[in-house]
Amino acid sequence: MMCKAMCLGIAYSSNIGGISTLPGTSPNLIFSEYLNQIYPDCNCINFGNWLLLCFPISVVMLLLTWIWLYWLFIGSDFTFLWRCKGEQSEKEKAARKVIEEEYKLLGAMKPQEIFTSVVFMLMVFLWLTRSPGFMPGWSSLFPHHTGYITDATVALLLGLIFFIVPAYGLSRKYEAMISWEEFQASMPWKVALLVGGGFALAEGAKESGLSMWVAELLAPLGDLPVLATVTVACIIVTTMTEVTSNAATITIFLPILSPLAEAIHVNPLYVLIPTTLCTSFSFLLPVSNPPNAVVFAYGHLTIMDMVKAGLGVNVIGVLAVMLAVATWGVPLFSLDTYPDWAPVLPGHNSTMP
Repeated sequence: MMCKAMCLGIAYSSNIGGISTLPGTSPNLIFSEYLNQIYPDCNCINFGNWLLLCFPISVVMLLLTWIWLYWLFIGSDFTFLWRCKGEQSEKEKAARKVIEEEYKLLGAMKPQEIFTSVVFMLMVFLWLTRSPGFMPGWSSLFPHHTGYITDATVALLLGLIFFIVPAYGLSRKYEAMISWEEFQASMPWKVALLVGGGFALAEGAKESGLSMWVAELLAPLGDLPVLATVTVACIIVTTMTEVTSNAATITIFLPILSPLAEAIHVNPLYVLIPTTLCTSFSFLLPVSNPPNAVVFAYGHLTIMDMVKAGLGVNVIGVLAVMLAVATWGVPLFSLDTYPDWAPVLPGHNSTMP
């Protein structure tokens, strides 16, 4: 039971932590690029304010998921949390010994690992300071090229460094830290093609009027409270993403939900942000996402174990997202007003909240 809880905890936390940043999951990246294409005047989403919205969601989800998995697989006795620290049991000593041995096997950090860590921290710093919102970022140094200064610019330029910097210094024969062959082998080309095809599908749905037609069919949802409409959309995508890939799910739903938000005269971000986050909540089945498949192949879990555990985590995730969107998300993205960058359909007052 302990092994089941730990395996599922690792799989679930890899998804829960990923939603905290824009590059953390493929749905977040697809949402960001979709927003740039469909609403080019929308400059309200950046690395910093996305982190402010989603990091608390991740913390809340991790805490509640730990409680849920502990109760489901180990028991309901949580008295150890406030029990005074005493002599360690044999099991605790054995666990500590294993962890210490594995840590020693890692050895000292290699120069290549140190360099990679520095580049990674520099990349995060540049993401946070590109356009923080509350003050001018470094992108303001290039006022005539704002369209070319994005998070992708930072990632590409720093990634290029790895193709130039020698892996073993100048004392040995020159060899870059990453070769083109290694890059091709590790690059997820299927995801790149799927994302590109998704953008083409979104543009086709917009130009043909298909997305507007579907949005008009869903317009009766506008009679519901906005929070209820968003909750229904979140439940639909959470269900759908269990049997399809996260990237495919968000690619299908973004061109439908944004015209829906325009049709009911709600800030598109109010609908798109929570549904994008819920697309990453694929916890039920081994086929739902790669981490689930990895821990299921490890051999200690049954499908029913994953369904029982995943159902609870899905509920936790949807509730945490709705809490965030209804509270600190409103002032962060002005979700209670209809933005100037979104089109105003006939019959609506542009000043209407």
